[in-house]
Amino acid sequence: MNKVFFYSLLISAVSVNLSFRIQSMKISASDQTIKTDTIKIKESFNENDLPVNEFLTDRLKPIRANFKRINSITKWTSVKKRDIEGESAEGGEAVFYKKNGRLEKVTARLYGEMGQVLTEYYLLDGHLSFVFEKIYKYNRPLFYDVKAMKENNDTEAFDFKKSETEENRNYFEKGKLIHVINSLDCGAPFSSEYIKEEELRISGIFKKLQILAKEK
Repeated sequence: MNKVFFYSLLISAVSVNLSFRIQSMKISASDQTIKTDTIKIKESFNENDLPVNEFLTDRLKPIRANFKRINSITKWTSVKKRDIEGESAEGGEAVFYKKNGRLEKVTARLYGEMGQVLTEYYLLDGHLSFVFEKIYKYNRPLFYDVKAMKENNDTEAFDFKKSETEENRNYFEKGKLIHVINSLDCGAPFSSEYIKEEELRISGIFKKLQILAKEK
């Protein structure tokens, strides 16, 4: 089976925040069903991306309109799934959505014992337009049930509804990252250095996904 080195999700609880870092992961070109829990972060559908500040409002309008257009599509010409295999025991999957032969959207789900990440990539004229990262940190490990709670004299078992959440909205113009909004941030614009680092990170991951999409 052909393997492509990609990135891994390292899920670690540090204090009350979840730290996700991307390093190396194997991606399988197999279409076999991924055996994960049924618990999944909800994917965007028929949603609007509403402004939360006044930065770059006019330049962000076409990006937000494209996001709305793509996640309102109910019938796709092609939907291709690929396994993501790596350090996370719970695995993950990438899904590629095409309309009339054009790749419009890619989603990547990564699962771990202490949380999960859903990243949605939206394209405009063949370039990244909007990248929506949704991060969930579980209140307890995935398999920490009522029995484990009692054995540890704890007060909580695993409950997905009690997850701590974080969202990152990344806006691209002709493939260049121009703005980032983080749900935990105060709303001030990020530095140009940070924007550049995030552009390299996100673009690098997406290029690997594009390679995966072309594999048979």
